[in-house]
Amino acid sequence: MNRRHFLKQAALYFSAASMQTAPRGDQVMTVLGPIRPSEMGMTLPHEHVLVDFVGAEQASPSRYDAEAVFKTALPHVRRVRALGCRTFVDCTPAFIGRDPGILKRLASAAGLNILTNTGYYGAANDKFVPRHAYDETAEQLSQRWVREWQQGIAETGIRPGFIKIGVDSGPLSAIDRKLVQAAALTHLESGLTIASHTGNSVAALEQIEALKEAGVDPNAWIWVHAKREPDAGAVFKAARSGAWIEFDSIGPTRISQNVELVKAMKDARLLGRVLISQDAGWYHVGEPGGGKFQPFDTLFVEFLPALRRAGFSQSEINALTIANPAAAFGIKVRRSTP
Repeated sequence: MNRRHFLKQAALYFSAASMQTAPRGDQVMTVLGPIRPSEMGMTLPHEHVLVDFVGAEQASPSRYDAEAVFKTALPHVRRVRALGCRTFVDCTPAFIGRDPGILKRLASAAGLNILTNTGYYGAANDKFVPRHAYDETAEQLSQRWVREWQQGIAETGIRPGFIKIGVDSGPLSAIDRKLVQAAALTHLESGLTIASHTGNSVAALEQIEALKEAGVDPNAWIWVHAKREPDAGAVFKAARSGAWIEFDSIGPTRISQNVELVKAMKDARLLGRVLISQDAGWYHVGEPGGGKFQPFDTLFVEFLPALRRAGFSQSEINALTIANPAAAFGIKVRRSTP
């Protein structure tokens, strides 16, 4: 689908009047409402409170006790709030356990800005893609996602703060390409950033080209799990196109590897395109007591000190943890130049 067709279809499906109730401008949308990007402070851009890996057709809030999830997660979000975190991006998509109601309760109880998302997750061989996504067009899927942006998710009134999709390793499958196209249309209408779980560099670079064809600048797109890509040249290429590069596997056993990844981006003069997080948590539906909950504090107590020991200045650490996330998640339509 070429750029002209995308823009024509967007005009047919969406009107300016339909967005009158949706927030616009220089802001970030949290589960408690809009804030300015400057209010995000130190940010964790990729974490999870709750996941359910049962599959799209069976996932349901009836499978877990929301109160148990809240009580399990609350000490962990309070812990990072005490360590200086001000914003927490929850990356659990629809049909894998997204629960904006729990996130709203946690945000209020912990005094933390929390973001949730819209979109569908096509990685893991499409296990979490709902059946209707195969029958509907990219425009129809985008309508669903824009409706969540306009009106809130389900009956909660809680608006998403970004678009979360997922794709397997490239070349992109038909359904994965459709999800990327739907995300592009949704971005053009809402200004929400697209965070994409991406299988490999082939899929990453194909997504960037698909977005550009749709009129979306790569600056609106986050390469989630970029650490998994062994080809540093492909990562640099994506970053130089304007994409955000997310190293989100920071954990107790991966400190030195992630320091080297961030250092390589610094040496390539690409530190301004990097996001860092842990992909930690989570209350795992189906496991006794939610399973083992991985804390969200490793980045603060181990990784940032390791960066300082590696010669990173405080201004560089501030860029990684404050300035870059604020730029990445600020709501703004980012059009590609012809």
